[in-house]
Amino acid sequence: MAHSTLYTPFLAAWLAGFTVCLSLIVSIGAQNLYVLRQAVHSQHVRACVAWCVASDALLIGLGVAGMARLLAERPDWAYWLGLGGVLFMLAYGLFALWRMVFAQHSVQQGEGEGGRSLWRVVGTLAVITLFNPHVYLDTVLLVGSIGARQEGDLKWVFVAGAASASALWFAGLSAAGRRLKHWFAQPLAWRILDGLTGAMMLSLAWWVWQGLDRSLA
Repeated sequence: MAHSTLYTPFLAAWLAGFTVCLSLIVSIGAQNLYVLRQAVHSQHVRACVAWCVASDALLIGLGVAGMARLLAERPDWAYWLGLGGVLFMLAYGLFALWRMVFAQHSVQQGEGEGGRSLWRVVGTLAVITLFNPHVYLDTVLLVGSIGARQEGDLKWVFVAGAASASALWFAGLSAAGRRLKHWFAQPLAWRILDGLTGAMMLSLAWWVWQGLDRSLA
């Protein structure tokens, strides 16, 4: 009985990190769409999954270690971070819409993706991750502040639980992408995905910009 009681706080902290992180990342976002695209192309999928899991663990760990409180105390940092995110999401969304309308069928089917290097693929994913203000609002501020409430070393058990959820989700997403290859053999499917990506990025850019306007008022 004493042995099981000893491990109850560790299990509770791990489950808290797992469920909180999973509830946030199980949604259609720019990062998820990019990983899905790479999985369909079978291009550096493991590296993309590894980056997503490592970046989630690092950002949540930074939030737990105190970055969540620091960002909350420095609204000017949040403003410039948000402005950079608006510009990036605007450019990325417009490019996705351009690709939907003008890209050739061979590119849409993935032939144009074959020559992309590992560093270019992961570098693009890193920019999508780090220039999205939501990653700091959700991963660092929200999840990090929840993890910071854990006692002592349980904070890092919480981070481990969150990283486990991230690993499960992105591994499942990459597997789903491989299974959808037959559907994405049709150029129309790529146009739909690019249209969804573009609309989402432009909507996020508008939403963040509106928040910046209110913060300056």
